[in-house]
Amino acid sequence: MDELDGKIIAMLERDGRASNARIARDVGVSEGTVRRRLKRLINEQIINVIALPDPRKLGYSSEALIGVQVDPDKIDAVAAKMSNLEHTRWVTATTGTYDVFAWATLQDAESLGRFLRDEVGAIDGVRRTETFVALQVMKREFGIPA
Repeated sequence: MDELDGKIIAMLERDGRASNARIARDVGVSEGTVRRRLKRLINEQIINVIALPDPRKLGYSSEALIGVQVDPDKIDAVAAKMSNLEHTRWVTATTGTYDVFAWATLQDAESLGRFLRDEVGAIDGVRRTETFVALQVMKREFGIPA
């Protein structure tokens, strides 16, 4: 990673559909240089270029942050299983009151209830969950500060 990589990443954070030619023009290098840099950044999993949909506009009206208390020897296994659930968008092992946090997106409150009971609650090692239902998502962004 160098300054040029940082500039390319910053441009893609602003506009994920920016062409290699436009990025090259804006940062002052050739299109081939941008193409090679992007290929390396993607292959080394430094970045992923993805679409960031608005779940509510796609019919998913229930989003929630789920705090999970886990048996101490099963944190990694629970986090891995939660990562594989269809409705989780983000999963992390943490310090503090909860061992794992997950962000889930579902069609409605009823679906969220079934997800918590039938999927999260069925994972071996889950002791307790606390769910924080999103009333309004104020910011939906991923990336690093400029």
